[in-house]
Amino acid sequence: MTDHSRHDDAGLSAIISERRRLINLAYRLLGSVSEAEDVVQETYARWYAMSRAQRDAIESPGAWLSKVAGRICLDMLGSARARRERYVGEWIPEPVPEPGQWVSGRVGTAPPDPADRITLDESVSMAFLVVLDAMTPAERVALVLHDVFRYPFAEIAEITGRTPAACRQLASSARRRIRDAGPPAAPAARQAGIVRDFKEALAAGDVGALVGLLDPGATLTVDGGGLASATLHPIEGGERIARYCAGIAVRSRGLTLLLERTVNGQPGLVAQYGGVTSTVYAFEIADGRIKHIWAVRNPEKLRSWGVD
Repeated sequence: MTDHSRHDDAGLSAIISERRRLINLAYRLLGSVSEAEDVVQETYARWYAMSRAQRDAIESPGAWLSKVAGRICLDMLGSARARRERYVGEWIPEPVPEPGQWVSGRVGTAPPDPADRITLDESVSMAFLVVLDAMTPAERVALVLHDVFRYPFAEIAEITGRTPAACRQLASSARRRIRDAGPPAAPAARQAGIVRDFKEALAAGDVGALVGLLDPGATLTVDGGGLASATLHPIEGGERIARYCAGIAVRSRGLTLLLERTVNGQPGLVAQYGGVTSTVYAFEIADGRIKHIWAVRNPEKLRSWGVD
């Protein structure tokens, strides 16, 4: 092998090794695995559209790829508001399973490369992603790039087209939104116990037990996307949620299997009908009570979930 060929192989390996970081970055910014995959594909397409001389002139390919991916995400976030207005019902970020449960996000494609899996930590909890979704695109980009991926504000400024000082302010504003959203999550073991109790109360149709597990001001949000049955607006109040959930459990008894699973890195539940995932439940738990339940039923957002 010539030195030139070895250089090419090393360069290709370095570029491909960035894929996992880019997927993780784009998912946190967009809340969608399929859109994150599209962003990474477009980023690499732009890299290979350049001439060999242009690529060789780039001092840090990884930084270049991140910058391009960040800009594509920023553009997509800017147009997401208009797309959401056409979305049927409530929009919830796409849930991701633990690595052992992960399957291809694309129908008819091969099993995913490990680089396509999302790294699970507190920055992908459903509660965190929902707060991110309420931010302006610039706030979201500044917070995720700086606080999660440790990019300096000078680099974030190049992506957003703002000054480093302005990006610092955006990140600060975003942090306030996170703090104002509520107390930190309960420890995972405590969460798992409450989710298990919720599952058992649901299976029994025990409204009283469900009410005891839910915060009086709890909220249930269901995302069907017009492709699966779902309430079009959030249900508020622990007692209302308990009666709604118990009613569904009674109607589907014997047909649906409820499984304890990790959802976005935290304890959750997965409902399967005929062995196929039909609903993924994520929870926000604080002070010993369930504050929020997110139920994703849109089948287009459940393609990463396995079949038992």
